[in-house]
Amino acid sequence: MSPESSKDLLAYTPMLHARMFIETVKFRDHHFQPTRSGLATPAKRSTNGPPPDLYLDGHPKIDRPLFVQFCANSPDELLEAARYVEPFCDAVDLNLGCPQGIAKRGNYGAFLQEDWDLIYKLINKLHLNLDVPVTAKMRILESKEKTLEYAQMILSAGASVVTVHGRQRDQKGHKTGMADWSVLRYLRANLPPDTVIFANGNILRHGDIHQCLKETGADGVMSAEGNLYDPAIFAKPPDAGSDEREYWRGRDGRGGYRVDAVFRRYMDILYEYVLERPSPARKPLFLPSDPLAQEISVTSNGVAEDDCEPPAKKRKRDSKQLKPTSPNLLAMQPHLFHLLRPLVTKYHNVRDALGRSRPGDIAAFENVLQMVEAVVKEGILDYEADPAKYEESDLPDEKEQAANLDKEESSVATIKECKRPWWVCQPYVRPLLKEALAKGSLTMSKKDKRKLEEEKVLAKATTEQGGKSAREQLDEEDGMNQEEMPKEAMVAG
Repeated sequence: MSPESSKDLLAYTPMLHARMFIETVKFRDHHFQPTRSGLATPAKRSTNGPPPDLYLDGHPKIDRPLFVQFCANSPDELLEAARYVEPFCDAVDLNLGCPQGIAKRGNYGAFLQEDWDLIYKLINKLHLNLDVPVTAKMRILESKEKTLEYAQMILSAGASVVTVHGRQRDQKGHKTGMADWSVLRYLRANLPPDTVIFANGNILRHGDIHQCLKETGADGVMSAEGNLYDPAIFAKPPDAGSDEREYWRGRDGRGGYRVDAVFRRYMDILYEYVLERPSPARKPLFLPSDPLAQEISVTSNGVAEDDCEPPAKKRKRDSKQLKPTSPNLLAMQPHLFHLLRPLVTKYHNVRDALGRSRPGDIAAFENVLQMVEAVVKEGILDYEADPAKYEESDLPDEKEQAANLDKEESSVATIKECKRPWWVCQPYVRPLLKEALAKGSLTMSKKDKRKLEEEKVLAKATTEQGGKSAREQLDEEDGMNQEEMPKEAMVAG
């Protein structure tokens, strides 16, 4: 992204557990590092300027605007945790959207949504006692009207921004399905015009951002998982003929940022800001027009060897000095598995080498980078030799999928639209519920089976009587029929 366009970005921290954040110094050090000396006590905003040992998180020159996100079920604990981060962020966010089992066991995230009194107290406590705004992220409820009441309560407690994930709490894993943008549009139409709404859900590609803003009327769009698989999701594609080494285009004009280019940028950021030393000298990324004399060989144990790298024994010896507990280094392996998912599915030697890489062992990650560059070169040359075999290859059989599934229950169209060769950053499109059931990757409980049968009986009766479903009636009453939503806005992801 250009420096100018990057000013439109707002970052959130990962969700931090408020009680653990205030009780454990190690937890704070491993998840939020605004100063080199750490956060031994709650920080105070100083009129004398920022602390002299500013580090990375919330740094005014490189990491702002920043919202720090907490999960909590105690207003006092949430406020105490917020005191630590208040001087280093622009807002404190309460996560009311986490649907995972750990949130259920801990009684936080989306599992607070039945306790509106507690949610009000959590938000209001921060609103009345912090110098920075408080915001909240929520999920939609069983109806538009109930979701509107929920959002109104959150705003009345003092939230300055409400982020709305267009899925219900049980929509996760293979049940993720599609986010319902029509509910967000309903909130936009029925909340005060000056309410700031961020939309979340269904953001798979760069184009989805603008489509979401148009269809929901939201003020901003959040991407979490989509950004992990394609870190360039917020970046506008370059003009044709520029940045050929970083952005790949096929003969049909469709393309995306190359995974080896994004991998390099990721490593360079870590060298500059975390390791604080220069990046190693690297050869330019491969283009088909380059001479083929410069080869990178890969040893049998999955380690790439290159003449610019030190001997393997020296790399191993040096790596012992680079195993800190920095969260930026701890996150490298999972970040790269997301980025490289299409590639490691094909090249298991790269997958295994990445799996063996340990936090802080920068030499190991550099070797994985060289392996990635080698196979990307191989893939691009193979494409140049025979482009046809990469067009709609490895896609689900549309006829087979359509045999038992309606278009709204199949992810085939979305996969076809998003699919790129494996050397290009691309989203991961989960199978929808009925697809997962058909493949056997998901089994239904007896309760879910009974519910599905009841829905089928009800739908059949409604059709036979020429009536309309409860959802269709609600849509008519609010004047916003679901049919107004274009199909391209209803994607799975």
